[in-house]
Amino acid sequence: MRPNDKTCWETAFPAVTWLRNYHLAWLRLDLLTGVTLAAYLLPAALGDASLANLPPEVGLYACLFGGLTFWIFCGSRYTVVSVTSAISLVIGSSLGEITGGNSARFGALAAGTALLVSLIAFVAWLAKAGVLVHFISESVMTGFKCGVALFLASTQLPKLFGFHAAHGSFWANTGFFFNHLNETNTTSLLIGAIALALLMFGKIFLKHEPVALFVVIGGIIAASTLPLEMHGVKLIGAVPQGIPPLKVPPLYWRDLNQLLPLALACFLLGAVETAAIGRMFAAKHGGRFDANQENLALAASNLFAGLGGGLPVSGGTSQSLVNEEGGAKTPLSTALAAVFILVVVLFFSRLLSALPQPVLAAVVLVAIAGLLNLSTLKELWLNDRSEFVVAMAAFAGVLTFGLLRGVMLGALISLVQLVRVSSRPHVALLGRIPGTRRFSDCDRHSDNELIPNVMILRPESAIVYFNVDNVCDAILSRVHVESPPPKLVIVDLSAAPLVDMQSAHTLASMADELRAISIRFQAVEPRSSVRDRFRHEGVDSKLGGVNRFTSVADAIDHFVGESKPSAAAIKSER
Repeated sequence: MRPNDKTCWETAFPAVTWLRNYHLAWLRLDLLTGVTLAAYLLPAALGDASLANLPPEVGLYACLFGGLTFWIFCGSRYTVVSVTSAISLVIGSSLGEITGGNSARFGALAAGTALLVSLIAFVAWLAKAGVLVHFISESVMTGFKCGVALFLASTQLPKLFGFHAAHGSFWANTGFFFNHLNETNTTSLLIGAIALALLMFGKIFLKHEPVALFVVIGGIIAASTLPLEMHGVKLIGAVPQGIPPLKVPPLYWRDLNQLLPLALACFLLGAVETAAIGRMFAAKHGGRFDANQENLALAASNLFAGLGGGLPVSGGTSQSLVNEEGGAKTPLSTALAAVFILVVVLFFSRLLSALPQPVLAAVVLVAIAGLLNLSTLKELWLNDRSEFVVAMAAFAGVLTFGLLRGVMLGALISLVQLVRVSSRPHVALLGRIPGTRRFSDCDRHSDNELIPNVMILRPESAIVYFNVDNVCDAILSRVHVESPPPKLVIVDLSAAPLVDMQSAHTLASMADELRAISIRFQAVEPRSSVRDRFRHEGVDSKLGGVNRFTSVADAIDHFVGESKPSAAAIKSER
């Protein structure tokens, strides 16, 4: 094998590198962390399957097959792949609309969605499109997650109170809940309230312990020893023992067309959260984060989750934090957690059938606490009102239009926000730094010296078709409000890495407009590619004859030298 081939192999499969350097002393910590992680994943898998309106074993299969695959491809040491509340809610609400309420095909369509997510993630990896996840801003994700938390609560509160839940928008679900409070089952509410209290106590005083697992076990024991069903308490029902064979779910071509927008939304959610987790750990522990590599890991894990009859998976924030705080040394801990889930599925899954639904609803309700990030919303309100408006738009979109449209709306808001910021770049007014031949922004440094009869401006971004008019308007506005008007306008292009064809001609037109009112124009310090653009478009002479030699200081010296009357002119005047 050639060295380059080996490098490519190790790049695609990071596990090859760390397994070669694995120390047996690490195995104890990875093993213990794997047990803790499995204890955390089991109740989460059951709860998220419930959110997706799928049988509980579907969540187990997704964690099992996804977990057995993800660790081979992931580049982050601590990231854990799992079913997540956000994706499960998107699956549940969207499949209900696609099937028209026919739950018989839910499982096949959920597995088919996972396969489509795998395909999208693989194409994203091939295209090296990992950077695209950064286009969805953190403010949008904050609003989206808060909306998801409230939507999730509207689906779980009826189960906690012991009556069936509605499957509509947040507002419809909330109205349904309050209209049916008279159907509350007291025993169900009591069991759910006890479970909720224990979980909240554990979240406050027993952090990073598998309290949810103990609550689930306690609920199973209570249902097995007490006649809860006779008092109207609903159980989650039979959970099949064993694992299903890997197979392609039965789908029709028309299903793929309907599932594609859903799969794209699930991929966006999964890729954004997985990338956020990876960046967080890279900043905390050092090293590089490669979003493209995580796309490959998502492709592999969703492929096997779909073939195994599961739903789409992605990196889970709380699960990954449990993995980190458990002391995991390598991604082997996530593989060991999947092995423990396999043991439960093979030998103990029937015990899960006795789990009361109010207990499962309590587990889910406590899990969403991390999604409702009110402190971030408060910070945005105090420090950045425009970002707060963006977050609230995503929040309202989820509650009003549903999760799938909410995801798409959030992505659209992020792109609009990016275009808005890019279309209005800052144009700095420059002054001389005292005692030097250098120039900087006068708005930031009030002691800078302005040059008489000269205005120096610097656009601080690329100048392209959608922002060039705003750049020119900013320059002309500065010139027109100056009294008396300057005799020379210098535009410093050192901060503009790109100028496109339309912008080159627009800048030349602005220069003509200034010359028409007897103001000279000079563009200085353009980069080589920008100089090539001006020359190719034939506008370099209109911009003062751009070159790589003339600096802002040189242009000013030349102007001042021309402005001084010559000795001969002075003598003739005498």
